[in-house]
Amino acid sequence: MSKITDNLLNYLIDNRIIDENSAKEISKQVKNSKETFGDILVKSGFFAKEDLLLLIIEFYKKGYITLGEINNNFAIEVTYFLKELAKNLKLKYIDLDSIDIDYRMLAKLPFAQLKKLGALPIKEDEINVYIALIDPMNMNSQEGVQRIFPRKLVKYIIAEPFQIEKYINKAEMSESIKGLIGEIRKEITSSAAENPQESSGILKLIEIILKTTILAGASDIHIEPTENNCVVRGRIDGMLNETFIFDKDIYPPLASRMKLLSNMDIAEKRKPQDGRFSATILGKEFDFRISTLPILNGESIVIRILDKSKVMINIEDLGMHPNNYKKFAKAMKAPYGIIFVTGPTGSGKTTTLYAALNAIKNVATKIITVEDPVEYQLNLTQQVQVNQKAGLTFATALKSILRQDPDIIMIGEVRDSETLRIAVQAALTGHLVFSTLHTNDAVSAITRVMDMGIEPYLLSGSLVAIEAQRLVRKLCPYCKEKTTLPQALFDDIKHYLPQKYQFYKHHGCEKCSQTGYKGREMLSEILPVSEKLSSMIAQGESKKAIHDQAVSEGFTDMFQDGVIRASNGITTLDEIIRVAKS
Repeated sequence: MSKITDNLLNYLIDNRIIDENSAKEISKQVKNSKETFGDILVKSGFFAKEDLLLLIIEFYKKGYITLGEINNNFAIEVTYFLKELAKNLKLKYIDLDSIDIDYRMLAKLPFAQLKKLGALPIKEDEINVYIALIDPMNMNSQEGVQRIFPRKLVKYIIAEPFQIEKYINKAEMSESIKGLIGEIRKEITSSAAENPQESSGILKLIEIILKTTILAGASDIHIEPTENNCVVRGRIDGMLNETFIFDKDIYPPLASRMKLLSNMDIAEKRKPQDGRFSATILGKEFDFRISTLPILNGESIVIRILDKSKVMINIEDLGMHPNNYKKFAKAMKAPYGIIFVTGPTGSGKTTTLYAALNAIKNVATKIITVEDPVEYQLNLTQQVQVNQKAGLTFATALKSILRQDPDIIMIGEVRDSETLRIAVQAALTGHLVFSTLHTNDAVSAITRVMDMGIEPYLLSGSLVAIEAQRLVRKLCPYCKEKTTLPQALFDDIKHYLPQKYQFYKHHGCEKCSQTGYKGREMLSEILPVSEKLSSMIAQGESKKAIHDQAVSEGFTDMFQDGVIRASNGITTLDEIIRVAKS
């Protein structure tokens, strides 16, 4: 029995809620059962479910239990518990991600003290100041905060501790570049005011933004003006995370300099624009694709990071399930036909295509690709960049490619029926064609292609295999914690589970920027088109009939692949449900 369970039982005995014999019986059940401590208390008849919550709030208020322990011992979500705690204390619960925190207030306060107290000022008016505390029950923290605001009435709000920590860290980062922001402001108000984009301070700030987001492993940078601030976010492992928050006056020179770097029209703020620039960051050369979009408070700027020196991934290292890898490797050896890689934007389809081409390229084979844009250069491969303005579309490029005597063709994306028809005809005339489609799963790709106007008999004769994929975040190995699933959820997935399994949940530490996740892994499902399936496609059978036949032939869907990975502690079941549950 854990020390925390022991302490809670002692509290119940001391307060005469249960006697020692009952405590021993409960202790024995906790040891021998997969049920939580809370479930056992309710089942034993000591508490009704609604009364149990009040007891847990008392445990927390007295410091007997932490939020993480509440989740472990009572299977109660932290957000739900904090909302109930806020009601109990007659305080307000706020989701910090849903509000625009005024960082100008933080700039006037002794930041080191606030960090030590775990206090985040949210807003203030003439009488009150609103504070979120990491430990809202800590009297020393409350007294320390009151000393910082002697002339104000301090009002506490309840918020998730990891959110408070996250925003304190953001404020600390902004604090560390306070000198640079001051330098930029001086340049804006001095002679550089005529050309704020020429400010050397702004160039340094851009370099810091690029360095920080690249070091964090971001794929995109989002720069967005809000009513009070300029927010910089990085897409790390598929999720957006705030990296910097500046005052609003920093945004105009920052946006102007970004446009100048990308050869855009600085004066044009009413239309979307696209551009690109290159820079050497941390000794490596990167390409940056930049897009602007007019929004209510200015322009949203999104920068895609492309690492020129990125090593091509081997197909064995993509993270496919061994059975799926065998099916995909066999499909790649087909002499002709079409292989579709499907999934939503940002699911790693291009990486899979590059890995496949990397595996099969050789001196004896002519490979031509048509892409928009060409992200990475491949040896022994002729790569064509689509140029809409010059009239070089996917369809026109494909017609010319077929006269270049290729063996293998890769089409970056099938966007229209003309491109699709040429691709299918190329597959039927002895070429191996790789392409991508935007569908939710492998079987849906068949109906999508037919909806785009391809006759079932042509599709059945050309289709070799369909691979569908998603990317899930991997648990941080440094802070992941064992967990037990709620019984109802366990019953839903138990038929997928291997003999040995252990589920984990995310926690958050410095190494994963308090997210609980570090890196991503691919989930996939592969549908090789057998003779039977080819016949069913030609006859126009329903999606369900095709799916049932595929399952009888050993097809494993993405959700099942994900459950197995979650049961092995690679990711969380919540992440699998978020990404792969249809």
